[in-house]
Amino acid sequence: VQLQASGGGLAQTGGSLKLSCVVYGVLFNDFNVAWYRQAPGEYRALVGSVSARGTTDYADSVKGRFTVSRDNTKATVELQMNNLKPEDTAMYYCKIFRMGRPTYWGQGTQVTVSS
Repeated sequence: VQLQASGGGLAQTGGSLKLSCVVYGVLFNDFNVAWYRQAPGEYRALVGSVSARGTTDYADSVKGRFTVSRDNTKATVELQMNNLKPEDTAMYYCKIFRMGRPTYWGQGTQVTVSS
């Protein structure tokens, strides 16, 4: 199983970035997918998720700014990030999970937002 995350980079405050995570080696349709982030010295925290059924959930800090979406035909999950803030600076990780199966993580992609 492999998760390949991409799309991170440098953005200005108020700008946008889109992260992608391509999943290999599992039946993607059966898994829930989530994006997490971890800033230096902090715990890894949930950003947003989309279930196998398509239900989304978001951290309060990103509601209205970030959108998680999945494309089952491409085994891909995306995180559209708009109106970025310096506090969004972190390493972003994708994760797939489902009951009764191991949890798998991607390698992380860095997002840096300048003020």
